[in-house]
Amino acid sequence: MSMEIQSRDYHRVSVVRVVGRVDAAHAPSLNETMDGYVKAGRSHLVLELDGVNYISSAGLRVLVSTQKALKERGGYLALAQPSEKVMEALKLAGFEVLFQTFNNTEAAVGSV
Repeated sequence: MSMEIQSRDYHRVSVVRVVGRVDAAHAPSLNETMDGYVKAGRSHLVLELDGVNYISSAGLRVLVSTQKALKERGGYLALAQPSEKVMEALKLAGFEVLFQTFNNTEAAVGSV
């Protein structure tokens, strides 16, 4: 199974939608996308994760490294609609406290 990434930009935030598996094979592609936003000067990103049916430790590392890079510039990474599998992985790793999570994308975008 593959992974798809779609994004849309708003005035103060960019929303990145991920669908599929975020595993060792696909995490570099997500990292490249997220890193591109950081390098472009965006400080607030929302990651829509309701379509993610699996996330590996490599995928979690992308989330953590993106969060760290954004915090250094006064921003943050918000997670919108994380799937049950994503929440399980975050909790198992002890990472759920690192991210603001929202039940819908509008609330995540509005939090900026």
